[in-house]
Amino acid sequence: MKSISYLTILGSTGSIGTSTLDVVARHPGRYRIMALTAQSQDNTLFEQCIRFTPRYAVLVDEGAAMRLEQRIAGAGLDIEVLCGAAALERVASLPEVDTVMAAIVGAAGLRPALAAARSGKKILLANKEALVMAGRVFMDVVQEHGATLLPIDSEHNAIFQALPHNYSPHHTDSLAASGVSKILLTASGGPFLNATLSALQHVTPEQACAHPNWAMGRKISVDSATMINKGLEVIEAHWLFNASADAIQVVVHPQSIIHSLVQYVDGSVLAQLGNPDMRIPIAYALAYPERIDAGAEPLDLLKVATLDFVEPDFIRFPGLALAYQALRAGGTAPAVLNAANEIAVDGFLNKQIPFLAIPRLIEDVLANITITAVNTLEDVLTADAAARVVANDLMKSTISLS
Repeated sequence: MKSISYLTILGSTGSIGTSTLDVVARHPGRYRIMALTAQSQDNTLFEQCIRFTPRYAVLVDEGAAMRLEQRIAGAGLDIEVLCGAAALERVASLPEVDTVMAAIVGAAGLRPALAAARSGKKILLANKEALVMAGRVFMDVVQEHGATLLPIDSEHNAIFQALPHNYSPHHTDSLAASGVSKILLTASGGPFLNATLSALQHVTPEQACAHPNWAMGRKISVDSATMINKGLEVIEAHWLFNASADAIQVVVHPQSIIHSLVQYVDGSVLAQLGNPDMRIPIAYALAYPERIDAGAEPLDLLKVATLDFVEPDFIRFPGLALAYQALRAGGTAPAVLNAANEIAVDGFLNKQIPFLAIPRLIEDVLANITITAVNTLEDVLTADAAARVVANDLMKSTISLS
């Protein structure tokens, strides 16, 4: 009989969090939810508490936490409601917990993910910003404390599956030493793959959030529409797999059936295929090295029939080029890129700047911030804060960006 795995889900009300709970529910007796967390979605979190009865429920927003606490008490549930960012770190490092799903979007997910790493947990990393911002710091903490890091992004999970079983990103030149010549990172191209530049000038938030293949949150949907998301994934792949920028090639694959590929020195290429359903990588990471039912529909290749591949258009999607630029620059450049993007996307979603201003704002922020080396987490957080100030200042002059 399999032992029970005790889980904390950071960001349980988002798309990754709800998909994780769906997989967990399919395997009663195998998983036990210890903590669920959210930013402010107290209604959704309450429903999850009713179903999964965690020991802890965390809301960052104080008002939402007070409402949840009242409802928990009224329902007679033995669940402790916690509030604030520090509570996220607490539940990420609970002694009873062995697995942490890190699915908080953006920079807010960095500290709790690091707390899980310092506690030696098995970390299912859906928060790519943790590695984009603080890759060296994060990977050092993982190695120092014996944590296990498993990628949840469908592309990185696919790469992980296609790499040799004895592969370790901590070894120098590990890709080449493992017989790997290149990582091929697939991209759907988002909703505007074939749009003209003139059409992109009038994109609305609703259009940008309408991804053709994946059901995702608003922020990541916009990132996919600008292809900055793929740029962030390039940086993430660099840290996860010890791969140089030149060893990571983005390939646009509109069907989102091949989730990524690994090219070997002998000419072989291994790919991981599946329907676009995040429960597949989640289930793989949850049960690793076993495989369990994810609830996903099996892939029917005859129904798919055709798989297309094209080069990314760096002119229509300059954010991808900016990410490669930041990766090659190193130091605090990726953290600055990420912070500027978060501010720009928020501005676009609130209709403060147009769609095409997102990469222009990022480029301007990168040009106005001095890039420095990263030795500590404080170096990262200082750069992140400075970039947000500059980005917000530039947002005030949106006419020059439009």
